[in-house]
Amino acid sequence: MVDTETQVIENDSGEKVVKEEINFQYFWYLLVLFTIFLISYLIPAILFIAYLLYYFIPYFLEITNFFSLFINWESFLALISMPLVIIACYLIRLFLVAIVARMFWRLAEKRSPSKSGTIPRNIPSKTLNYHHIKSFIIKYPKNAFSKGIFPWLLPWFYNFLESSKIGKGTTMEESVSNDRFLEIGKDCYIGVNSVFTSHLVDGIFGNIAYFKIKVGDKVTAAAKNCIGPGSEIKSNSYLLPFASGPKHMVLRGNCYYFSEGAKPLQRLSKRKIRRYLKLDPESLEPIEEIKEPTKSSATGTQNLNEEGEKDLSLDFVTSSVISRINIKFLITYIPIFWLSGMVDSIIFYTYTYYVNNWILMVFFLPALIFFMWFIFIFSCLIFSKMFLLLINLIHKPKEGVFKAEKGSTDFEFWCLRNELKKIALWLVRNWPLPWMDIIVFKWFGIKMSLSSSLYDSWCDAEFIQFGRKVLVGQGATIMSSMILGKYLIIKKVIFDDFALVGGETTIAPGTIVGRDTLIGAISYSVYNQVLEPGWVYFGMPIIKLKKNRYAEERSDIIVKKDMDENKRFKVRHKINI
Repeated sequence: MVDTETQVIENDSGEKVVKEEINFQYFWYLLVLFTIFLISYLIPAILFIAYLLYYFIPYFLEITNFFSLFINWESFLALISMPLVIIACYLIRLFLVAIVARMFWRLAEKRSPSKSGTIPRNIPSKTLNYHHIKSFIIKYPKNAFSKGIFPWLLPWFYNFLESSKIGKGTTMEESVSNDRFLEIGKDCYIGVNSVFTSHLVDGIFGNIAYFKIKVGDKVTAAAKNCIGPGSEIKSNSYLLPFASGPKHMVLRGNCYYFSEGAKPLQRLSKRKIRRYLKLDPESLEPIEEIKEPTKSSATGTQNLNEEGEKDLSLDFVTSSVISRINIKFLITYIPIFWLSGMVDSIIFYTYTYYVNNWILMVFFLPALIFFMWFIFIFSCLIFSKMFLLLINLIHKPKEGVFKAEKGSTDFEFWCLRNELKKIALWLVRNWPLPWMDIIVFKWFGIKMSLSSSLYDSWCDAEFIQFGRKVLVGQGATIMSSMILGKYLIIKKVIFDDFALVGGETTIAPGTIVGRDTLIGAISYSVYNQVLEPGWVYFGMPIIKLKKNRYAEERSDIIVKKDMDENKRFKVRHKINI
C-alpha cells in the first residue's frame, strides 16, 4: 500500500540513522473504502433484486385474488418470507464487510505486524503509515457492526478480523475505541462509552505509545472508563463509572476500583464502597459476600489497604451475564421485523398496483423509499410497545436490588425489556431526524416533554423522569440501572425543571437533580445522590460549588432590586423573539 525508500543518514552528532522516506499514495484509502462499501452492498442488492423479480413479484404482487395469497402455498411463502429475506441480506452485508476488511487487514499486518512499542511521529516510517492505514481500515466496519441492529456481533467481528482477541461471553457496548490490540478474557462487560485504547499520542509533538491491553475474565467496566496502553487488568475486577488509569497500569483483580477527582483509579475498601454508593450496612452486606482475606505467600501476612482494613476478595458475576441471557431474547426481533416488513410490503404492493407508469414509478422512488423507511420505524415502535405491554402485564417493572444471574425473574425481564427497546431506539437514532428519540422515550414510558433535549447522549429507557426544558449535553450517560458485582440496581432518576447536565457526564441510578441545577461537564454522580435546587455541581464525584446565578438571568425572568427597601423580586416578561 505504500512505497518506501530506505536511506542511511547522519544526525547532528555524527551517528548513522536509518530513515524511511514514504511515497504514500492516497488512492489506497479510497480503494479500501469503496471496495468494502461496494462489495458489501452489491451482492446483497443482487440477491434481493433477484428475489423480488423471480419470486416476490410473480407470486405476491401480481396475484389478483386476495384469498389466493393464503390458499396458494407459494404465494403464502412469498408473503411471510419478505422480512426474513431482508434480515438475511443485512447479515450477508455485514459478513461481506468483515471479509473484505479482513483481506485488507491481513495485507497490512503482513507488511507491518502489530507489536508493542513506541512509534515515532517525527520520523516518517512504514510502521507509522501502516498504523494510520489500519485505523482507517477498521473504522467503517466497526461502525457498521456497533451501530447496527445486531451490535452483539461486534466481538465476533474483532476476532474474525484478528485485530483483537475477545473471549467468549464478553459484551462490548458502543464506544469510540476498543477496536484493536486488545486481549480480553471471558465473560467481561465493557460498558457504554468505556475506552480501552491501545495507542496514545504523547503530546502534540510526541510519539505514539502502542502497547497491548490485557484484560482477565469477568471484568466489568461500568461506563465512561478509560484505560491506557499497556495496562493489565486481572480477573474479577469491577470499574465504577469514570474509573480511569494511565499507561502500563496493573490491577490485581478481585476488587472494586473508582476515580476521585483528577486522581487515577484506586481500590475501594468496604467503607468506601458504602460511602460511594450511599448504602446502609444492611443493604451492602448481602451484596458483598466477602471471602476470607488471602494471605501473602511471601510474608504470610494478610493484605491491608491504606485504611488498615482487610482487602475484599469478591465472588464476581459481572454484567457479562447479560450477553448470555440476551441471545435467547433476540427471537423477539423476528416477529417485530416480520410484522413491520409486512406493513412495508403492503404499501409497496399498493404503490406498484396503482402506479403503472414506469417513469412516475422511478421518479417517485426516492420519496417512496424514505416514506417506507419511516413506516418501518414507526411499525417497529408500535409492535415493540405491544410486546412491552404484554411483558409488563406478566411481570411489572420495579425498583430495587436484584441478583444478576440466570433464574432471577427481575433480572431476566429487565434484559428482555432492554432488548425490545434497544431496536426501536437504534432505528430512530440513525434516522435523519434523531431528535425523534424523545418521542420514543415518551412512547416507552419515560416522563419527558418535547422542550427537553438529549443531544446525542446515552440514556436508559425506563425509570427516568424529566421536567421542563432539561438540557443533557453530548456524550452524557444517564443510568437508571447499574450492575454492581453480582447484583442489579434499579432506581429512578429525576431531573426537575431547567436542569442542565454537561457533556460527557455520567448520572448514576437514584440521582435526583433539583430545579435550576447545573452539572459541569466530565462529572459523575453517585448512587442515590440528591442535588439541591439552584446550585452548580462539578467533580468526580460531583460536589456542590456555588449558587447557580445563571438561573436568575433566564430570558423570561428579570430579577429586580428595590434599593430603598433592599428587597429583590422577580418579574416575568415576554421573550423578545
